[in-house]
Amino acid sequence: MTDHVLALDVGGTKIAAGLVDSRGAVLRRAVRPTPAHDAELAWQAVADLVAEVLDGTTPSAVGIGSAGPVDTDAGTVSPININGWQAFPLRDRVQSLLPGVPVALAGDGLCIALGEHWLGAGRGSRFMIGMVVSTGVGGGLVLDGKPFGGRTGNAGHIGHVVAEPDGWPCTCGGRGCVETVAGGPNMVRWAREQGWSGADAIELERSARAGDSVAAAAFERAGRAVGLAIAAAAAVCDLDLAVIGGGIARAGNLLFDPIRRTLDVHAGLSFLRGLRVVKAERDDSGLIGAAALVLL
Repeated sequence: MTDHVLALDVGGTKIAAGLVDSRGAVLRRAVRPTPAHDAELAWQAVADLVAEVLDGTTPSAVGIGSAGPVDTDAGTVSPININGWQAFPLRDRVQSLLPGVPVALAGDGLCIALGEHWLGAGRGSRFMIGMVVSTGVGGGLVLDGKPFGGRTGNAGHIGHVVAEPDGWPCTCGGRGCVETVAGGPNMVRWAREQGWSGADAIELERSARAGDSVAAAAFERAGRAVGLAIAAAAAVCDLDLAVIGGGIARAGNLLFDPIRRTLDVHAGLSFLRGLRVVKAERDDSGLIGAAALVLL
């Protein structure tokens, strides 16, 4: 047994594992693509990463952040983007690899928020939301300095706040969610419907920076949707900070300027005037936050 913990960050695109010490330093790390179309192959990727990162070490505890929805009481996960993982017993499966080692499970959005609050751009904030704007849009809440998972562990699912009531159907089963506007593939889809001919979100950013009006409008729409969701969450939870990471957030002011313009219009209550929106500092906040579940 050591003072090191195993952290797992399970997403629909990639799965990361890390051996983390009590200060949040990642001593060993490994990443694999998620075999999202095969439930058992996805689990095997998790098991292989655990073996690779531990390399014979027995951790003192395990923290897991997973795409959701999650059920933290049952220890199960039902990611929208991993086929076959419906009520998948992820906590018990990991526990079976490490008998006697305590295992904690939370949503990946909550872990992202917790990682940024502990060692990233959220340090010192008492009431914050951490977000990822990438292929999808996710988030988690830290309220009064503590992670807040809500009734089932799914509080902070800001990507599924409604931004366009008559918008596109969402993979969650709803319609017009923030993710349908600000998720990278949906931004590309919208731009292509408007006549843009590029291939992906990276090219969309390049086109926007080069002055393409459709590409710029795609970022404007995305920023507005994210800003509307932040305004709603901030009003409900009395937030002082929103920290945003992910691939689309790397576009910087292309996304952040319309977010802030939207907040100027829609976050008008006096207690929201100090609300800040900043870029995430860490690329591994999900992993760090998973470790924080069992370290803090």
